[in-house]
Amino acid sequence: MSESACSSRLSTGIPQLDDMLGGGLLPGTLTVVAGATGIGKTQLGIQFAHAGAVQEGQPGVVFDVCSRGDSQSHADYAQRMAGWQMTAGDPGATLDLENFFSPARQQADYMHVFNYSGRRVTRQDLDWDEWRTWQAELNVKLRGAIAFLYGAFQRGRRRVVVDGVEPVARAYESIQFALFEYVYHQIIRKDPEWVARDLFRERYRDNAATISQHGYDNSRIGCLLLYTSHEMMLDDLISRPLDEGDALSNANTLIHMGKIREGSRVGRALYIAKHRGSPCDDRITPFTIDDGGLKIG
Repeated sequence: MSESACSSRLSTGIPQLDDMLGGGLLPGTLTVVAGATGIGKTQLGIQFAHAGAVQEGQPGVVFDVCSRGDSQSHADYAQRMAGWQMTAGDPGATLDLENFFSPARQQADYMHVFNYSGRRVTRQDLDWDEWRTWQAELNVKLRGAIAFLYGAFQRGRRRVVVDGVEPVARAYESIQFALFEYVYHQIIRKDPEWVARDLFRERYRDNAATISQHGYDNSRIGCLLLYTSHEMMLDDLISRPLDEGDALSNANTLIHMGKIREGSRVGRALYIAKHRGSPCDDRITPFTIDDGGLKIG
């Protein structure tokens, strides 16, 4: 692959993994990292987001859709792994659209949509009234999500990590998957002017001139979805069938992370299941986790 082609890729923050991916991830595409809880997905996500500080001059942002009581600890990981002090945004905060484009406005690195409640967000786990309550909460916070991501993009952020998606039998039963689909198609991949229209609403005309000065190229934005699987062992993940319409089947790049047996011990390994538009390494590759994050070799 030519140097110019490699330079257009988004680094994962792990040089060995970049090499396995033919130079890195393709901008403007969706990458899904699937694996069980505790396998190292969040560490990989933080490494990918922080790599933007070197490659684009701005780190990426983390959008957390976790709905249970176990925090993803993004800020702790970022501080320990990269010395990155992440700032959190509030999806329910009142929007100050008058000063939205002011250089003095603080841009958050992280947003958690739901309040930790210890409840799963699926139809089978909630009764009708609870399901409707979750949907109402989600609708209220969608505008905060638009402001967070649109604000990040118009300030030069080019990476989004979506974390906290829990496993479900059918994706359509999960508010988390519904939220991800909205965020991906209606914010990340949508024309910036139309995202601004959704955010500013009746104030769009009054701010149209300023909005036009703060456009960005959404084809350069990379999205990393961290998906928690039922499967723990890497072999089970590799053999898992992909359902039509599943986020895993629609992703440009799919990376499985799971446990493997190494003699009498169990270790960690990853496998690049697909990487459309680029050659990639098809070996099962062991990795380790330390205070610096995910290490290969």
